[in-house]
Amino acid sequence: MTLDKHLISEDFKQIQSHICEQLEQADGVGSFIRDHWQRPEGGGGLTRVLNDGAVIAKGGVAFSAVHGPTPEKILKKLQLDTADFFATGVSIVIHPVSPMVPIIHMNIRYFEMSNGVYWFGGGIDLTPHYVVPEDAAFFHGQLKNLCDRFDPDYYPTFKAWADDYFFLKHRQETRGIGGIFFDRLTETASKTKEDLFSFVKEVGYLFPRIYTHYMRKNADIPYGEKELAWQALRRGRYVEFNLVWDAGTKFGLDTNGRTESILMSMPPQAKWEYNHQTTEGSAEQFTLKHLQKGIDWLNLSK
Repeated sequence: MTLDKHLISEDFKQIQSHICEQLEQADGVGSFIRDHWQRPEGGGGLTRVLNDGAVIAKGGVAFSAVHGPTPEKILKKLQLDTADFFATGVSIVIHPVSPMVPIIHMNIRYFEMSNGVYWFGGGIDLTPHYVVPEDAAFFHGQLKNLCDRFDPDYYPTFKAWADDYFFLKHRQETRGIGGIFFDRLTETASKTKEDLFSFVKEVGYLFPRIYTHYMRKNADIPYGEKELAWQALRRGRYVEFNLVWDAGTKFGLDTNGRTESILMSMPPQAKWEYNHQTTEGSAEQFTLKHLQKGIDWLNLSK
């Protein structure tokens, strides 16, 4: 079967369903509501949201497949010739109840134009409220194992890309412990379009294996008001990144996407505190000291 935009879109739908099933099983209480929507200019999607679960406070798993004339703003930003576009993908953000369970984000996407231009993009990154070297090593180990199956250069290249992308310039700190980020992947002499799509799909299927691990491992770790207050502050940083720097948010809004689906990444609650200072030697201070680019998370705990 020829790999085209329709097949890619259908496979993304299956990935969305698989992820929702796995998250519901791991949560044990919450279930995803379904919200079908249409884009007036062409296309639409299915946004699935889980609220008030046992482990997941708010989680969104969104599928979209949109098309139409490419907005001038997008053409200029991406330096593209005038042509119609088609974009499809799955985007996920999970905000947990417990501050001991990390926030996670994943996106896999495909973009093509009527003039033949196309590419794949995506990534997965982890934003723990508290940096724990063991948890960070597990996350990056899973990503490296996946990347190495396709190309030994993928993990170091995409990790560095994630460090640069998921960075709050106005705070001079990373959003979390990074992960992998990639964009504009097209076929080369060594990789076909099918090879690239296989990699992108594997990122999608890896997501629930990673996150259900943290759900089961960390959800029952005790916490109190101090940890909840810190969680609210870290959620605030997450909001800042998504509204100020996130390219996906900007693309969705610039292409007249569905606002509710675009902003599903926002946490249920967040907090900002003027000039908050951490205590010397605290877990909060340890976390802030490790919100930096270039950390070798695979060997930090050794």
